[in-house]
Amino acid sequence: MNTNLTWHESVVSKKERAERKGQKPCVIWFTGLSGAGKSTLANALERALFERGHHCYLLDGDNVRQGLNGDLGFTDEDRVENIRRIGEAAKLFVDAGLIVMTAFISPFRAERKLAREIVEADEFIEVHLSTSLEICEERDPKGLYKKARAGEIPHFTGIDSAYEAPEQPELRIDTGANDLRASTEQLLNYLSENNYI
Repeated sequence: MNTNLTWHESVVSKKERAERKGQKPCVIWFTGLSGAGKSTLANALERALFERGHHCYLLDGDNVRQGLNGDLGFTDEDRVENIRRIGEAAKLFVDAGLIVMTAFISPFRAERKLAREIVEADEFIEVHLSTSLEICEERDPKGLYKKARAGEIPHFTGIDSAYEAPEQPELRIDTGANDLRASTEQLLNYLSENNYI
């Protein structure tokens, strides 16, 4: 880390930005296997929040890897750096007073813990999409499991790379048992009951 840097305080505080927006900024961190429904549910939540007048933004795994993290592969080391960068980006969104959603497999507990520690304790909401590997592989919306089983995609989470499920997420949602509407309502209820919205 460069020691010749000094943090420059903004004249507008995070608290002021949040109050102007009438919401409590946070990171809603969706984690789960490929095909669990992270992007689908995050998109549905973003739409629901937007329609209720909230300021929010979605950082999607595939989208971020086409820009900010375009230089990273899928080795364990690159996955760690991917999550570190997303955690730092999410912190900036929270500082701007937004509700930011992240839809990433984020397979390792240690890196999700690091992302949690980047923001304040009450600003991180881990949502584990606990949908089973069997259902995710059956869905296979991008054909990735088929390619992974054929050996065409190395280091594929759930096949030949580990996924460490959260031990105590704020929310656990099984999209194999709950439809999109019910899952979105569960999230909205949590945000309302905990005074984020």
